[in-house]
Amino acid sequence: MTTNPLIGAGFTDPVFQSQSAFRALLAALSEPGTRQVVTGGIAPPDGLHAATATALLTLADYETPIWLPPGLRDDVAGAWLRFHCGAALVSEPGLAAFAVIDGASSAPLLADFNPGNDQFPDRSTTVIVQCTGLDGDEAVTLTGPGIANSRLISPAGLRPGFWAEVAANNDAYPLGVDLLLSHGDAVFGLPRSTRIGEAI
Repeated sequence: MTTNPLIGAGFTDPVFQSQSAFRALLAALSEPGTRQVVTGGIAPPDGLHAATATALLTLADYETPIWLPPGLRDDVAGAWLRFHCGAALVSEPGLAAFAVIDGASSAPLLADFNPGNDQFPDRSTTVIVQCTGLDGDEAVTLTGPGIANSRLISPAGLRPGFWAEVAANNDAYPLGVDLLLSHGDAVFGLPRSTRIGEAI
């Protein structure tokens, strides 16, 4: 089988690599705010962090449409995801099962994605927010399921008002989107059940 030379390789051992990545992603969402390394041994396409690309290879398939910013959707990253995941790329945020956004970009808002519905809250969008770092900026306090007391995180490269959006997302629980904050080969998970407060 030949591939487009512009499209880099995906997993070399799909079963083992996807299982390892899935365990890390599950840990991130079940223990919000803990740094989890998501390794898949891949070279991500331009525009996607290694953790972002590995998460999508692990979770997405032909039944899970993906939203990417237009600059990525129409470039190598979009072609890479279509080839390796078989997923459709959609132009409307509300149609996506998975989405990738630049944390510093002013749009789309978290509220633009699918929050699920009363019958199927699990059909909401999982949004991967690409950051410039997972520490070093404004600190916020996390509380809720999976957190014994509270947990402090300070990811960098997020737009003004981002934490207010996350708080509003939690207010809609059990509806709302689940978030993965990504940088390099690591993620923080912020499920919709996580509450956001000011750092003490």
